[in-house]
Amino acid sequence: MEKEKQNIAPICVIVVPCFNESEVIDESARVLVSKITQLRNKKKIHARSRVLFVDDGSRDDTWEKVKTLEKTYKHDIAGIKFAHNKGHQNAVYAGLMQAKDFGCDCAISIDADLQDDAEAIESMIDAYHEGVDIVYGVRNNRDTDTAFKRGTAHMFYRMMSWLGTQTIPDHADFRLMSAPVISALSQYQESNLFLRGLVPDLGFNSARVFYKRAARQAGESKYPLGKMIAFALEGVTSFSVKPIRLISCLGVLSFFVSIIALIYTITSVFEGKAVAGWGSIMASVWLLGSCILFALGILGEYIGKIYTEVKHRPRYIIEEQIGLSENPIAQ
Repeated sequence: MEKEKQNIAPICVIVVPCFNESEVIDESARVLVSKITQLRNKKKIHARSRVLFVDDGSRDDTWEKVKTLEKTYKHDIAGIKFAHNKGHQNAVYAGLMQAKDFGCDCAISIDADLQDDAEAIESMIDAYHEGVDIVYGVRNNRDTDTAFKRGTAHMFYRMMSWLGTQTIPDHADFRLMSAPVISALSQYQESNLFLRGLVPDLGFNSARVFYKRAARQAGESKYPLGKMIAFALEGVTSFSVKPIRLISCLGVLSFFVSIIALIYTITSVFEGKAVAGWGSIMASVWLLGSCILFALGILGEYIGKIYTEVKHRPRYIIEEQIGLSENPIAQ
């Protein structure tokens, strides 16, 4: 297999998830098509390689621009359009599955804003030729991010490591995956996708390519604080049951504290030191009430995921596609 990778130029599909990216998509297409043309000329990738834009139910004219770009760049651009917004992770997954059906040897996912360095794509292809199945793009410089975003991101990676989830620090969804990896990923049927945890969990041999994160050229970030928190919660609840175990530990701890409080109360009564006070009662009620509500919230997250999974609804519905095949697909 490694010998084949070294001698045969692979069909590579660059998967680009898009949501309201009308302001940057023209520049993204120009940069990425230029890159695959350069790699073709160097005989590093096959002539059938192309860029696949995945429109995640955009409300602007992103899809219209994708169709225009497909006509402009001919066989270098393809596109699929979701019937409804299904989220970034589903958009990446859909692009990878379409690339697999297209017959790719490897696929690279990269965001449309090109904050991830497109120049690193060649290094990923070189690693693929050396026999690597997964190549992670890792940021070694995040000066364009705010101090708050850098701090919370590192805190998230440390928390995921503590919870026992294998993630790659400072890696988003900029990665190369070989066809066997994509095929293995397609066997994961859960609706609640967290690819940053799923891909390392596959266990294929991997390498890292480092790059400097650039500033967004235009448009707004698609990951404001609210979405970042939701994404972190998705990652935690998709890959770890430790929060539920922590609730159990908290319950045991509360039991022992209550025993100590009971002993203290009985002792105070017999010694005649008992003082009726609403302060201590109110403090206890608020503490226990907040713990109970917090525990119910965590349990609710897990129950909600079970509810979503057992319905077996499609992850997404492809309304339209160009440059690959023409049949709408539900996954």
